[in-house]
Amino acid sequence: MKISLLVACFNEEKSLRKSIRSCLNQTRKFDEMIYVDDSSTDKTPVILNKYSVNPKYSNFLKAVRTPRNTGNKSSAQEFGLQFITGDIFVVTDADTFLDKHFVKEIEKSFVDNAGAAAVAGYVRSLPYNWLTLCRSFEYTIGQKVHKQAEYFMSYIFVIPGAASAFRSDIFRENVSFDHDTITEDLDFTYKLHEKNFKIFYNSKAVIYTQDPIDLKNYINQTRRWFGGGWQNLIKHWNSIPESPMRSFEISLIYGEGVVFSVVFLIIPFINLWVELLFLVGYFVITSLFAIWAARTERRPSIMLVPFVYILLLYINAYIYLEQFYLEIILRKKNLKWFKPDRFIFKSKIFK
Repeated sequence: MKISLLVACFNEEKSLRKSIRSCLNQTRKFDEMIYVDDSSTDKTPVILNKYSVNPKYSNFLKAVRTPRNTGNKSSAQEFGLQFITGDIFVVTDADTFLDKHFVKEIEKSFVDNAGAAAVAGYVRSLPYNWLTLCRSFEYTIGQKVHKQAEYFMSYIFVIPGAASAFRSDIFRENVSFDHDTITEDLDFTYKLHEKNFKIFYNSKAVIYTQDPIDLKNYINQTRRWFGGGWQNLIKHWNSIPESPMRSFEISLIYGEGVVFSVVFLIIPFINLWVELLFLVGYFVITSLFAIWAARTERRPSIMLVPFVYILLLYINAYIYLEQFYLEIILRKKNLKWFKPDRFIFKSKIFK
């Protein structure tokens, strides 16, 4: 089995070196590594050239550059796919670091599950501040609880764009780059489900990603995620009733999201005492989950999340309804790609 890597890059000089080294430092090596420079204006091409011309890596690591900046990740990925020759190709981001056993686990998933069209990996947030701590909490609940439940129901809702792997022939024949949503990973997932391909989940295929470290970038990223979710719901609406499990899960996800957001934002205008009781109850529940998540991730600081997470609940609820209004009611589709500011990760975990 030949396994390739596809990484789209745009102005990634702060994280690219460590990201490449994490991909090179695998217990099961990539057979091919394709990096797509989306006409970067910083030192990204210099860094890529350093590795691609090095005799140690040049026989399997290739850097290609788009003729002009495409403006979004999926267009850069489409450009790079033409250079992929592997049976399986892994997609990740240039701000993402791979656990040293990532490729081995991906290969194991495809070998053990001959019918697999794609495999979703496990995302962890690189530690930086309280915002990344909250993201880590959300990832733990989202993957250890929600995604595990989705896997048992045979309907993985989304293959994360930073931790995904596809069977190349199936992807080329059945998944197209439409560039009509801002969450291409969710679009890919819908398309595979619509043609009844099997998607597997491997919680041992771990990656570490950079999440926003300030509220401005957090809000912009959340707008892209929620907006892209509504865009894909509209795009794939007609296929949802074809599968009872698909209908049930998507109805649960979006129905719960709308109801919770409306209730959460409207309660303060109805009765402040009810709002206070609601917040106290939510704090207790969040604390219990945070204790469990801290133990599961072996990251004690997650237990501090409940003290700040309430703020993000208000932000998330507002953005969820805002994007519903813009994308569903007004049909003002936003296709502008948002790229969070990167930071230099100084930990010795990824040298």
